[in-house]
Amino acid sequence: MNVRALLFEAQGRIAQILALPDAEARIEAQALLRHALGDVSRAWLITHEQDVLQPTQIEQFQVFLARRLAGEPVAYILGMREFYGLEFKVSPDVLIPRPDTELLVELALERIPQPLPCRVLDLGTGSGAIAISIASQRPQVEVTAVDSSQAALAVARANAEKLQISNVHLLQSDWFAALGAESFDVIVSNPPYIAAGDVHLSQGDLRFEPASALASGADGLDSIRHIVSEVQRYLTLGGWLLLEHGYDQAQGVAGLLRDAGFNEVESRPDLAGVLRVTLGRLAA
Repeated sequence: MNVRALLFEAQGRIAQILALPDAEARIEAQALLRHALGDVSRAWLITHEQDVLQPTQIEQFQVFLARRLAGEPVAYILGMREFYGLEFKVSPDVLIPRPDTELLVELALERIPQPLPCRVLDLGTGSGAIAISIASQRPQVEVTAVDSSQAALAVARANAEKLQISNVHLLQSDWFAALGAESFDVIVSNPPYIAAGDVHLSQGDLRFEPASALASGADGLDSIRHIVSEVQRYLTLGGWLLLEHGYDQAQGVAGLLRDAGFNEVESRPDLAGVLRVTLGRLAA
């Protein structure tokens, strides 16, 4: 079986079993085959579509395809995900970085002066995607990234080393617990924000991602409430807090920030037009 035939068959199975559009199924089939062939380029697949593959190569591809057809996210199969123009290592120990979260990075960068020093805190860093993306764009900034999971921090550390980002400090901490008297000018977080009983937790990619990084109490806001209740001890006056949240939580999060003494509170939409990030400035 040549490359073209193998991809066509795999695309059809992915589209049918996972109910994906043909274009998305084709991209996934290509990604899995490229990985099975040693991470060849997409251009290689096109120029070698008539090549007949070795049985061992086909076998490896079928292993990856079977995992995908069972619902496992492509990012975990490949062991990587692109985010903010960078390639991040991912594993089942961390959430898969999503395009919507790039909004959080953009809004944080807008509030970090380019030539001036600044201290940034990323709460619940996971793969390190947010912290490392900010650090890569603002080399003069000192970024502290915390997570309660040692396994997640190992992934983040590997990403910082691979991407040669030296201005990120990784620390095991349950939110603010290990930060002592430190203070920051900008604090960002993509915390757990799904309601514990939400049916989506047992569907799609979420079935494979760490539950501790997804669900947060009956209404999904427990982690955000905790962050907002503690943040004034760690945020400089006039500093910014930026929080990613669920599609229906903007009003609730904005209310929490206002009640905690923040001004300039607003919610911003993601690429799909959903209010995804709420931010505010600590009143001086």
